[in-house]
Amino acid sequence: MVQAIIIGSGIGGLATAIRLARQGVSVEVYESSDKPGGKISQRTIRGFRFDAGPSLLTLPSLVMELLDDDLQFPLKKLEIITQYFYEDGTRLTAYSDAQKLASEISEKLQVPQVRVTRYLEKAATIYDLTADLFIFGSFHRMKNLLKLKSLKTLINFRKLHAFSSLHKFNEHQLGEKRLVQLFDRYATYNGSNPYKTPATLSVISHLEHNMGAFIPEEGMIKVTESLVLQAERLGVKFHFNEPVQRVQTKDGRVQGVWANQQFIPAQIVVSDVDILRFYSSLLPDARRLAKIMKEERSSSALIFYWGMKGTFTELDIHNIFFSAAYKEEFDHLFLQKDIYDDPTVYIYISSKYRKEDAPEGCENWFVMINAPADVGQDWEELVDHARYRILEKLERILGKELRYCIVNEEVLSPPGIARQTGSVNGSIYGSSSNSRYASFNRHANFRKDIEGLYFVGGSVHPGGGIPLCLSSASIVADLVNNFYKV
Repeated sequence: MVQAIIIGSGIGGLATAIRLARQGVSVEVYESSDKPGGKISQRTIRGFRFDAGPSLLTLPSLVMELLDDDLQFPLKKLEIITQYFYEDGTRLTAYSDAQKLASEISEKLQVPQVRVTRYLEKAATIYDLTADLFIFGSFHRMKNLLKLKSLKTLINFRKLHAFSSLHKFNEHQLGEKRLVQLFDRYATYNGSNPYKTPATLSVISHLEHNMGAFIPEEGMIKVTESLVLQAERLGVKFHFNEPVQRVQTKDGRVQGVWANQQFIPAQIVVSDVDILRFYSSLLPDARRLAKIMKEERSSSALIFYWGMKGTFTELDIHNIFFSAAYKEEFDHLFLQKDIYDDPTVYIYISSKYRKEDAPEGCENWFVMINAPADVGQDWEELVDHARYRILEKLERILGKELRYCIVNEEVLSPPGIARQTGSVNGSIYGSSSNSRYASFNRHANFRKDIEGLYFVGGSVHPGGGIPLCLSSASIVADLVNNFYKV
């Protein structure tokens, strides 16, 4: 039987374990943490439960197709994806339904509905042209480039708007400043800068508003729990608190890994760790490391877990309080490696739909702002200042003294994210997409020169976020199946 070792149990690693086990491969997963899931985890603070990572699902079928029928879990489709709050007093409800969204935007921002629906149609076209080659396939293999659908993508390449920034594209298509800011925000879904990332990322709006956004009824942690149960049912063996120290290769083939000072042989090794960390410690490679380090790192996050006394009817599950100076905010993040005085604030309140996540009469606020990657800043000072500015902003817009409502609090800054998730510098998505060539520069899911070595997760092709990490697992499983005929 073919033996496989997976390094890391993020969603990419878990999905790979399931797919390989279904193909008859003997799979063992080595995880440095004491629990699986990577960024899809949870945190409990004196009666308040928080989803600690992603807060919604798009393309949930990518999860469900991995699970036996009895392990599939109920989902709540969001009617309202986000409540948006602007500094000028505008409040806008971003409905999941494209027509309702267009109507709301027309009423609140005086933008013709057709402008919004046309934008989402263009986003759908981008998805149709990119899905097979850039999301669910590997353009690193020549045979994929020669497929009919790939040729269609190349013929219609101009429709991808890859040579325009997302911001410029949104300005041209949408015009209205507040609406442009709303659709610029999608760049942050993979830790990028809308003023630099290609307009191709407008595809994310298609996933949310044309295809729908969902939340597991039992919280996002249900994704991790279900995948682990499925893997164990298929015979996958997990080793927690057992970090891999080194990957061993010889004569162009992988031989296995070293963990706990012991060598574990395997014909297949799949890395689900940050690719920069992989080449700096697990399989040191100065040339590849230097190439990766030339890429601009993605942003990180500063998160406050607030247990709030009281209920706040003006808020929904997902809420955004926009900065009045969006470009300055991103200049601070990526150029000055600092946090802007007027940050955009995201609040996720799972107790709005899952009452048991907070004590009666309370809410669980996951409060997050974008933060720069950790390059040695004084995080104690940055956290204190950011907390003050966040509360000042929220209290002004909501007209309530929120600081006296906080009954429990924990903080997670970029150094903590780096420690908990293994993301180098706390950069949640590895390299950013702040270049028109970013997609092409992402590391492939395999090594041509080392048989049996594969890569999944957010720092390699096709990129960060749940759907893309799941796609990386599918790509690797297909590669293994085709090579080993398992």
